[in-house]
Amino acid sequence: MEALKSVGEKLVWFAVLVVLGMESFPRTGGEPGTQAGGETNVVSCEFPAEVVSLLRKQGHMIVGRHSTVKTCHWTRKAILTGDKCYKHKFYGIESHRCLQMSPATNFCTHACIYCWRPVEYTQGGDMPPDVDPPELIVEKSIEAQKKLLCGYKGIQYRLDPRVLREALEPRHVAISLAGEPTTYPYIGELIAEYGRRGFTTFLVTNGTRPRVLNNLEHEPTQLYLSLEAPTPELHKKINRPREPGTWEKIQESLELLKSFSCPTVLRITLVRGYNLGDELIPGFSRLVEKASPTYVEAKAYMYLGYSRLRLTREAMPSHGEVLRFAERLAQGTGYRIKDESKTSRVVQLAG
Repeated sequence: MEALKSVGEKLVWFAVLVVLGMESFPRTGGEPGTQAGGETNVVSCEFPAEVVSLLRKQGHMIVGRHSTVKTCHWTRKAILTGDKCYKHKFYGIESHRCLQMSPATNFCTHACIYCWRPVEYTQGGDMPPDVDPPELIVEKSIEAQKKLLCGYKGIQYRLDPRVLREALEPRHVAISLAGEPTTYPYIGELIAEYGRRGFTTFLVTNGTRPRVLNNLEHEPTQLYLSLEAPTPELHKKINRPREPGTWEKIQESLELLKSFSCPTVLRITLVRGYNLGDELIPGFSRLVEKASPTYVEAKAYMYLGYSRLRLTREAMPSHGEVLRFAERLAQGTGYRIKDESKTSRVVQLAG
């Protein structure tokens, strides 16, 4: 029955992709140096036409040649109902003033099985040097956020006028929307430019560019490193790296976290059937000890977007499972459970 359900779900999603004009959507990530389908990868920082169409249908606003902005679910909820993202509860981020963006939407060194983005169309490797300057990306991303939110003016009689006014003047940026931000060659300058505009900055990385992290001239307000696997074998299975040596590079980045003066976070996305087992706790504990982050977040994989072509709903852990994992990790590391959000299925640990 479960196999039939899985097949049925994928048939439904195939029908959706046909409607979207993406019936040729590939089912696995391309090998390093190739496009999906095995063609030689001619690296360009600009989006292919089919990716532009897909991103727009998903609600992205394209900024310049290779960056995008998309309004976060929690930004919309904060404007409409006053509900807040767990990052407000954990770190004080004002959800209605948060701008979610990426300067490298179509570039990533991983093709993670749990990612809600269409990673099968993402290019591997670093971006070419001919990219948009940070000043342009920052200016245009702020403009894009205002355009994406301007429709709320039509129902402002239902909204808190202060919240709407502040939402149109964002003050926090999550550099995390899609792709791997550290493949953008001026990521430090981008962080600095947002800072000059009065923004706080969260940078989320998969850790495969330790050289970039080591040479970062301007630190973000907070640095996230995604960590889903305690072994090279699981790393290959879950993260599906697009280039050799990524496991070793992640180990370098973990060692580097201690050198940052800003708060650091290890975020573990938990996928049932992949990385929830008790036997993995010692391995995760060793990596937490190596990185010594300010916080650890254990968060459930969410059955959303294009991950539904790779996983079934049963891969999504309950909050109770996430909490039990966090409790075992706390025992193995000496960290303590500091906070949790049942709605987002996430538990925060602090050292």
